[in-house]
Amino acid sequence: MSGHRETDIAIIGGGPAGLSAAIWCKRLGLEHLLLEAGTELGGQLFAIHNPVIDYPGLQAANGVEVQAAFARHAEELGCLYRVRAEVVGVDAKRLVLTIREDGAEREVRCRGLIAATGASERRLRVPGEREMIDRGEVYSASRDRGRFAGKKVAVVGGGDRAFEGALLLAERGAHVVLIHRSDRYRAREELREPVLVHPQIEVLPFATVTEIVGDERVEAVVVDQRGERRRLEAEALFVRIGVEPNSLLFRGQVGTDEDGYLLTDAVGATDVSGVFAVGDVCTRPLYTSIASAVGQGMTAAKHLSLYLAQKGEEL
Repeated sequence: MSGHRETDIAIIGGGPAGLSAAIWCKRLGLEHLLLEAGTELGGQLFAIHNPVIDYPGLQAANGVEVQAAFARHAEELGCLYRVRAEVVGVDAKRLVLTIREDGAEREVRCRGLIAATGASERRLRVPGEREMIDRGEVYSASRDRGRFAGKKVAVVGGGDRAFEGALLLAERGAHVVLIHRSDRYRAREELREPVLVHPQIEVLPFATVTEIVGDERVEAVVVDQRGERRRLEAEALFVRIGVEPNSLLFRGQVGTDEDGYLLTDAVGATDVSGVFAVGDVCTRPLYTSIASAVGQGMTAAKHLSLYLAQKGEEL
């Protein structure tokens, strides 16, 4: 891509919501361009290591299988997309994107914009965390539980994912300390009860991680529990404190709630004309799913088709 290009619909993000939007743009005859910063389409599908059993007509061993099916569908239809194309700036009112690709920055102007930027794991933002991530020490309890048998690990969080992860690790022989900032847990009862009585799991309430220790690998975590500093030996840290929307590009330009989720109406429209949002960037975790993301992508594309038809051909 070179110079200053124009397209009907620009889609930021190549996860299920963005892919669905691109597929529907293609079906509706809309010129479109999907921009994905990563090396492959799929978004958070790569982070799903459990069987996918709730998407109608498509049962898969994991998210990678779903990704392959979705990407193949978009490819076979001839959807227009670019990977390794990072959107580094958005002028929402002017509908102009700044894209970094192959080390150079260029602009793309569009008539309609769909934000499908998803969400990311919420971080602790403590010393040692960035180094841990950069070393690749980000694990999945379902995928990696076997490697921690007989070892000490720490899990941070009080919801379903934290409790399920702690249980999976403990059942494979890991010695788990579950760290949470209070003694009230959001995890479902069917997860909460087995964790609280499991002999391989130590529950540490009223505690927060203040540092991750280790130069070449995680060796320990430092916690503050009721004002007392403790060092806990651990060979891995699983951070399960929720997610946060990838909405930084739009903040200050498009309406958000107090947690940064883009605010939309029933068809995905934001409070800026021509700007829509779909998927996890505008959907609270309780209601996120592959199915809802796909449906939102379709709805936004259809409504944008009507919007552009009413607006006319002039950019």
